[in-house]
Amino acid sequence: MTFEFSVPLYVAIFFVLALLLSAIRILREYERGVVFQLGRFWKVKGPGLIIVIPIIQQMVRVDLRTTVMDVPEQDVISKDNVSVHVNAVVYYRVIDSQRAIIEVEDFRYATSQLAQTTLRSVLGQHDLDEMLAERDRLNQDIRNILDEQTDAWGIKVSNVELKHVDLDQSMIRAIAKQAETERIRRAKIISAEGERQAADELLNAGQILAGRPEAMQLRYLTALQDIASDKSSTLVFPVPVDFLKGLTGQSDKGKDQAG
Repeated sequence: MTFEFSVPLYVAIFFVLALLLSAIRILREYERGVVFQLGRFWKVKGPGLIIVIPIIQQMVRVDLRTTVMDVPEQDVISKDNVSVHVNAVVYYRVIDSQRAIIEVEDFRYATSQLAQTTLRSVLGQHDLDEMLAERDRLNQDIRNILDEQTDAWGIKVSNVELKHVDLDQSMIRAIAKQAETERIRRAKIISAEGERQAADELLNAGQILAGRPEAMQLRYLTALQDIASDKSSTLVFPVPVDFLKGLTGQSDKGKDQAG
């Protein structure tokens, strides 16, 4: 007994066309296709039109454009035991499609996790003041570590930027109080320095006046003039004995010259 199966021609044509269409892949300029043949790596193809043999070959698309990855907020304990919340953004791109697919299961997830741990590790080695004032150096340190670690995955980290370094409210109040105390300290130092300079100038002036009696007399006369300009009707001014002796001496000299 013989069994015969006949397939309509249009079904066969449809099957062949579907097979051909499934083999066609179009890759954009920024895409590459990592092709595996019977489970083994074969080659990287693209961009443009490529043919992938169904069943025998499989292709994985890889985007070569720079990816902007937001690193979630991390709790970091600084070197001076200050708790801060830090987040960042990482810019990276795939430079080796083969390694990005073969060497790591999910290069995006792996890069994200590595960025988080590196961020905590690097910032934990610095004081709070360094986090706030030296961001460029910290960005460069984190980028260098990430770039070195991801090189085995065919990933190039081009830039890392710290976005926010946030403090707890209690820590903000403590820092504000510390800054206020520092301002008061500086004000007192400036005031004390002014007093010292004024005392030095007064000492110098006293030494000059002590060495020149006529200068002291002129100083008293100037003081009398300043006081006389006041609206007060009563004026009490102590006159030193030396000043009177000076005036008496000048008067006696005048009499002698007249006699």
